[in-house]
Amino acid sequence: MQSTTNPQGKTACLVTFGCQMNKADSERMAGALTHLGYRIVEESDCADLVLFNTCTIRDNAEQKVYSYLGQQAKRKQRDPHITLVLAGCVAQQEGEKLLRRVPELDLVMGPQHVNRLSDLLERVAEGEQVVATEPIEILEDITKPRRDSAVTAWVNIIYGCNEGCTYCIVPSVRGREQSRTPEAIKAEICELGELGFKEVTLLGQNIDAYGRDIGTNLAVLLRFIHDAPGIERLRFATSHPRYFSDELIATCAALPKVCEHFHIPFQSGDNEVLRRMARGYTHQKYRAIIEKIRATTPDAAVSADLIVGFPGETEEQFENSLRLVDELEFDALNTAAYSPRPGTPAARWPGQLDDEVKQDRLQRVNRLVAQKAFERSQRYLGRTEQVLVEETNPRDPSQVAGRTRTNRLVFFAGELAKLRGQLVDVQITAARAFSLTGTAI
Repeated sequence: MQSTTNPQGKTACLVTFGCQMNKADSERMAGALTHLGYRIVEESDCADLVLFNTCTIRDNAEQKVYSYLGQQAKRKQRDPHITLVLAGCVAQQEGEKLLRRVPELDLVMGPQHVNRLSDLLERVAEGEQVVATEPIEILEDITKPRRDSAVTAWVNIIYGCNEGCTYCIVPSVRGREQSRTPEAIKAEICELGELGFKEVTLLGQNIDAYGRDIGTNLAVLLRFIHDAPGIERLRFATSHPRYFSDELIATCAALPKVCEHFHIPFQSGDNEVLRRMARGYTHQKYRAIIEKIRATTPDAAVSADLIVGFPGETEEQFENSLRLVDELEFDALNTAAYSPRPGTPAARWPGQLDDEVKQDRLQRVNRLVAQKAFERSQRYLGRTEQVLVEETNPRDPSQVAGRTRTNRLVFFAGELAKLRGQLVDVQITAARAFSLTGTAI
């Protein structure tokens, strides 16, 4: 396969699908491409290198990848000097099969190889068609990420996942758990503080598992990094109820920089469905975690993930999930209809539900989610909230947008040039389900 041998002055476009982990990986790959001499652009149809960072959690995301990739393959047929890269979970899942499906690809690379992008592109430049999906030890990356924001940043602290959830393909595409050292994590965060970043979100597929392979844990890490100069706020995601400890709850309550927001997926409110999902907890244990958080930090916001229509899920079992949503009153909830993923146990099980049933349940739970989120938002009315300003309100250029410590989006009048990165006290005057409006004090 032909490829550009001298990237100086060339352009690159990264198209990212999926979760925050993928977005963080794309920032690192953009940093590597910038270091090589590429200029990052938004439009893929005119870029010299196009990289798709893919997600395979749900089928519709995977099909969208193939649609985009097909368009670029036709473009490469007209201009063989274009470099096409497929990274992420679809790349890891399909491997060499992708080259038979899309022979125009130059590089197929799994998530564990993100830090090796420069070396892999060098092999491509030498005329090799490269597939990099073998399990490796993830090394520290000396290339600085190209951050999409100048205010908030993601920092990976653990790669991979050791869980065996029967619906999830993540362990097979992202590999086994590998924790970064506390020293490397703190060094990256301190550098972010020096560069003017105000907020850091620690990332991991199962972040509560951090450190069990190196003899520490997330609570200890939070205490270790808490004094990083310049950083005003710390967040972390995504948590697993099996490992969310009392020590972590107490630590978050005690550390001023740790925001009062917890994202803890429950996936189902029915114990039999949870057992078949191999989640390792009951809905009673999940409820106890939320009760402890709210007892320790009364104003904490809690968000979660829920899957409806899991194979064999009865109407009664679905209603148990509805009951949990109604009683725990989440501030936000990511919902999805079950989507069979290749290679997962649940994809082969009998009892697959019709799409009509899954969509009906999804609509019903989403109505309840919006109602509960609206009710939770009302507590902000008349209050003064500290908002970290990040960007302009895309629907009203006279307003800026930022988030409270509890992760509620807030709009208020102001100039971004003066307020970006500032912590502003805002009196809340309007409350919607998932956003607020206020006036700067």
